[in-house]
Amino acid sequence: MQIPYELLGRLFVYFAILVFLVTALALVVGIYSFRRHRIIFPNFVLFMLYLFYSPAKWICRVFYVKEELVDEVLIEFRNALMLERFKKVKERRAVILPQCMRHPECKARCDPIIGYECKKCGRCDIGRIVQAAEKYNFKVFVVPGDSFVRKIIQSYKPGACLGVACYTELTESMQEFSKIVPVQGVCLLRDGCYDTRVDVDEVIHKMEMCDS
Repeated sequence: MQIPYELLGRLFVYFAILVFLVTALALVVGIYSFRRHRIIFPNFVLFMLYLFYSPAKWICRVFYVKEELVDEVLIEFRNALMLERFKKVKERRAVILPQCMRHPECKARCDPIIGYECKKCGRCDIGRIVQAAEKYNFKVFVVPGDSFVRKIIQSYKPGACLGVACYTELTESMQEFSKIVPVQGVCLLRDGCYDTRVDVDEVIHKMEMCDS
């Protein structure tokens, strides 16, 4: 039997075009919602952008749009969808921060289960977040990587999680852990291996909403 290569080739091209169009549509709807602060077709946008994450970023590059916009849309959509569930949780609430927020001269020790234990020395933003977390009944974890987040989910069993990370890591983590607990995410203002920054007021506002 002769393999119909021409037919298979055409089907592949048609499929690729369809994927491009649907992904572009989801991206446009997501960007429109993101800019207007009005969520439209959230489940469709989340499904398509997670499914075709790489093509969506490729589309951004083609049209000279920053790739991080895909992550921003996914994070804000997830935040909007889970906000009410997140606010209803009153116990065992966790804030998970990346270790790169630590001051370069941080002396905190790293526990093999819960990560770095902040001493509130005042050298970085973590201390301010820890103080606010104590006020709003959140427990702060400063972690070196995703493996620690999984350990915390298993050992601490939080009822809700507020995460801080760079765009890509936050997108992936929110997708994974939203299946287990309601989540909220805040992106770092500046990426890097150490001494990174976050909008501390936004992080505190997320915690404050749970007491409103």
